[in-house]
Amino acid sequence: MAASDEPRAANHRPYFFLSYAHTPKHGAVGPDPDMWVERLFRDLCAHVMAMTNLPAGAPAGFIDRELRSGEGWSERLGEVLATCRVFVPLFSPRYFGSEMCGKEWYAFAQRAIHEQVRSNRTAEAIVPALWVPVPPHQLPGPAARLQFNHRAFGERYVTDGLYGLVKLRIFAEEYERAVYELAKRIVSVADASDIGPCRPVDYRAIPSAFGSPSAGPRPMKLTVAAPTRHDLPEGRHSEYYGDTPLDWNPYHPVSAQPLSRLAEDLVRSLNYQATVSSFDEEVLHLDGKQPPSCPEVLLVDRWALHDDERRQRLSAFDSEHRPWVSVVVPWNRDDHQSRASEAELTGRLEDTMPSKMREGRALTRAAAKGVPSMEAFGRILPQVAESAAQQYLKHAAVYPPGGGHHERPRLIGPMVTEQAATRSIPAVQDLALDAEDTDDSRS
Repeated sequence: MAASDEPRAANHRPYFFLSYAHTPKHGAVGPDPDMWVERLFRDLCAHVMAMTNLPAGAPAGFIDRELRSGEGWSERLGEVLATCRVFVPLFSPRYFGSEMCGKEWYAFAQRAIHEQVRSNRTAEAIVPALWVPVPPHQLPGPAARLQFNHRAFGERYVTDGLYGLVKLRIFAEEYERAVYELAKRIVSVADASDIGPCRPVDYRAIPSAFGSPSAGPRPMKLTVAAPTRHDLPEGRHSEYYGDTPLDWNPYHPVSAQPLSRLAEDLVRSLNYQATVSSFDEEVLHLDGKQPPSCPEVLLVDRWALHDDERRQRLSAFDSEHRPWVSVVVPWNRDDHQSRASEAELTGRLEDTMPSKMREGRALTRAAAKGVPSMEAFGRILPQVAESAAQQYLKHAAVYPPGGGHHERPRLIGPMVTEQAATRSIPAVQDLALDAEDTDDSRS
């Protein structure tokens, strides 16, 4: 493509991607249950074409109306999610139980996160729509955090959703109003956010933004081991550092925000509740006997190992058995100092944290060897976070249900009078013992 054609092609990207959960048919025959979603899509496209200067034939939107199988379907979805301007999820209970919908959400969310990190400005381009109303407490974290006023589309829309409005003729006016307002919001957000295209992701390999179907928001700890600009090794460039370790920005100048901010946004997009801290301030790391409180990802700057005290603490940390902690080693391939000192930095890290490096290579070699770009970090961190979460579940403390200890019930035979029971105490005791022996033999 010629350079002069790039802006024109960018303007003709689909304005929106309509993401919805496919509804199965009730029985072998009958109408397509998703025909109403297709009508909504057509109506939205008509409004978007009227509200913009898209030429004839340009895609106003995209909808997956085919079965999600067959050759090339994942590549096609990946391409559209990497280029569309706005993501429109149709909220419904079925939607948040769909792994495929969660993957679509996650793929688009990564674009918004990376755009925000590059530009240092808010890049929110998800416009939710109510297909079937969902109680707020049932929304996964990524959906619950969206700041969106659904009532601007009408009260009936809030109570019945677009499905109720499109199905019942008496609500035809309310449906037209809601769709018109939704189309206006799509165009407005597309023009304001202006999220650029990116390289398509492998749709089959990415995680779901909703996490486990039955799980709520999960805790995740992010710890940064890095120097500040005030305690750098002699000669080390300071543009990658700030006043605290959390200001470390290895992907400068591509990234305008610290790595801790990027990592926090990435794990939050996987329905985790992230807490971020500095390794230098984490005194609990020294107590290896404490059970884990949550999974953890440790982000290590290899230049931090020039400080002898920090290196000793990292070595002590590595000597403890903490499989629920995964290590990621970010670096910048365009950082000439790091490239020139690659062998020295890698050797010092291997000597300091041999156990964690060995575990990291078993999971994903790039995480331990070094993640050379912001895009690669976005692909690797979710894998590492999920691995830490799985290890945490294996090693977390198990708490039995509350309540005191109760004796196991014993069989004492048929009901008898008090006098007969008094005369028959030895016989009843024998019967109870026999029943206990029988229970023990069955167990």
